[in-house]
Amino acid sequence: MNKFTTSMLAAAVGLALSTGAVAMSKDEHKQAQERIEAQYKADKAGCDAAVGNAKDICRAEAKGKQKVAMAELEAGYKPTAKARYEVRMAKADAQYALAKEKCDDQRDHAKDVCMKEAKAAHVAAKADAEASMKTADAKQTARKETAEARAKSDEKVADANKEASAEKREAEFKLANTKCEALTGTAKDSCMSNAKARYGKL
Repeated sequence: MNKFTTSMLAAAVGLALSTGAVAMSKDEHKQAQERIEAQYKADKAGCDAAVGNAKDICRAEAKGKQKVAMAELEAGYKPTAKARYEVRMAKADAQYALAKEKCDDQRDHAKDVCMKEAKAAHVAAKADAEASMKTADAKQTARKETAEARAKSDEKVADANKEASAEKREAEFKLANTKCEALTGTAKDSCMSNAKARYGKL
């Protein structure tokens, strides 16, 4: 599955922080937003020369770049754990949207596998982002409260990581099953059995 290139993400971050995220005034923040929107419109207009699915891919790239840039800008303007979470989610959603468009270039089982891979990567990215935010929140709470509160925060962290792991394993199991569909007879049965055993579905 293809993801945003490093240069694309760097451009998005650079655009978002072009006015300087530290001590940014409301006017500067608004101007930065307007620049991001203007760049998005220009990028989107640049897609008009493409045709078919290439145009859809181009537009998905433009929209993803815009969303990431906006999230980066907000995280710089008001740096919080929630803002950092929104940045990770913007990147995950942008990559997923782009991957789905690229999967449209494939057919039949190959497309199914491509979509499952894109979904698995998206689920994993979301789960990691949520676990990271919960961990940050728990640690912040722990710093303010007693040893008992810290013990509870550790439990929350463990639960968050457990949930993230379970979500990722479920997505991976679905992907494995989809790949097995390409097989027939005993090979398919063996593939399915191995997938169930590997992911604890027996």
